[in-house]
Amino acid sequence: MSGPSKPPLIWLNIFIFLSSFLVAALLVPWYGITNGYGVEHFIWFLVAFSFCNLSITAGYHRLWSHKTYEAHWSLRFLFAIGGAFALQNSALHWSSDHRIHHKHVDNNDKDPYSAKRGFWFSHIGWMLREYNANTYADYSNCRDLHKDKIAMWQHKYYVPLALATNFGIPIAIGLLHGDIIGMLLIVGVLRLVLSHHSTFFINSLAHIWGSQPYTDKNTARDNAVLAVFTFGEGYHNYHHIFENDYRNGIYWWQYDPTKWLIKSCSFLGLTKKLRVTPKIKIEKAKAKQALSTASRNIDQLPNASMLNEALNKEFEALMGKLADYYDLKKQVLEAKKNDLAKKYENSLLKMRYQQMKQDLAAQRRSWESMVAQYA
Repeated sequence: MSGPSKPPLIWLNIFIFLSSFLVAALLVPWYGITNGYGVEHFIWFLVAFSFCNLSITAGYHRLWSHKTYEAHWSLRFLFAIGGAFALQNSALHWSSDHRIHHKHVDNNDKDPYSAKRGFWFSHIGWMLREYNANTYADYSNCRDLHKDKIAMWQHKYYVPLALATNFGIPIAIGLLHGDIIGMLLIVGVLRLVLSHHSTFFINSLAHIWGSQPYTDKNTARDNAVLAVFTFGEGYHNYHHIFENDYRNGIYWWQYDPTKWLIKSCSFLGLTKKLRVTPKIKIEKAKAKQALSTASRNIDQLPNASMLNEALNKEFEALMGKLADYYDLKKQVLEAKKNDLAKKYENSLLKMRYQQMKQDLAAQRRSWESMVAQYA
């Protein structure tokens, strides 16, 4: 008895992915051996690669898909051009897929690129067949983008924009440096292939390789190595629980150039209303995940009941301290805002705040010491 038939193949996608890969793998090195590449080839490759990927991460992903900030029309225009250059469909189409992914993550019947269907499917296989044709009738999950004139302009003229950028930009640079073929290969094809697969890693590798410090309710992972290749998108476990945050790497030392771009543009007035997850929510999520992991490991031990009771008691103590600390911190900030700085300097409020800060630090150490035993 035969199984259900597979959806029809999308031959255009197969041709683009296969031909670009073969050219990048065979013709790019052959041309380098026979004709050589100069420094200008690699400089323009980095510029074009960065432009494309940041247009996807800062534009398609964090701006249009998740509305984590607002952007000036000029920046949205650049992202629209860069997105067409990246050849990953229109911002409207991309955002529609991505919103479905977040709403139904890991659901093999609804998630367009469910990681539970395997690496190949989530990386590229989902784009090789008509798995999701019925979801693109009206893009009803992106009604907000219908009001964005630049997003809708790019959607309407996506094909000519994609052709103009993917051929026009490398040819123009080639004319400038007297090597059209070399620039078509490096800035055109090699850039496209690496841009594609580094972005696709977010759907595949970022759901397989890494840690889960915030939640294990989906397959998303945090991976600092992957963040380097994906312009900061590698902190995917955080992103899947706090998708409305304009940051993926929330700490200063985490590599997230997309976050740095968005923040830098805010100083120039090009971005505004940057959305940030409250620290207390982040701490609570991490503590709950640590509790869940430790509890599972404790269940294997002979004295599990007693240990779990002690662990939960420590968890409740931490939750109490966190609530008290952030409530007091809010009062301190309000006091400063209300021009009470002088009184604040010697006030009981400041003393309570400093004491609470020390108490919370001690409680954190106690909690981390306990969960470390059962991690």
